[in-house]
Amino acid sequence: MNAIRFFAGSFRRVPRVRDVNEVFDARLTVGQRLADRVAAIGGSWGFIIGFSVFMVAWAILNTMVLARHAFDPFPFIFLNLMLSMLAALQAPIIMMSQNRQAAKDRLEMRLDYETNLRSEAEIASLHEKIDLLLAMAGDEAIALREMAHAAK
Repeated sequence: MNAIRFFAGSFRRVPRVRDVNEVFDARLTVGQRLADRVAAIGGSWGFIIGFSVFMVAWAILNTMVLARHAFDPFPFIFLNLMLSMLAALQAPIIMMSQNRQAAKDRLEMRLDYETNLRSEAEIASLHEKIDLLLAMAGDEAIALREMAHAAK
């Protein structure tokens, strides 16, 4: 009867493992998702190459194409102002995204710790069950030996 409960109990268990991405992403606001997108785009090779092409085109346009009528002549003060404003806006957005990533990492560590605790408890439970089955099998083996000796 105990063996039946042993096997039936394992079929009733429901895993409680949670995906850290689903748990964390469910709580993100629109602004936080936007900040993560800005950080992902601003930290990509596509952005770096595209922005480099834009700056070279800006310099060529203002030094060679529009030489005498350039809207931003050689020291490129207006370009410098735009780059400074971009950096001033992009840096805190990237830092917000990094802070969220750190919070996500802490949540992942906590969920891993909970999973480890459940695994440890389950392993201890399995040890007890195996010890019980071994004890039952040992009692039955002794009973069978006694029956075999009695039959001789």
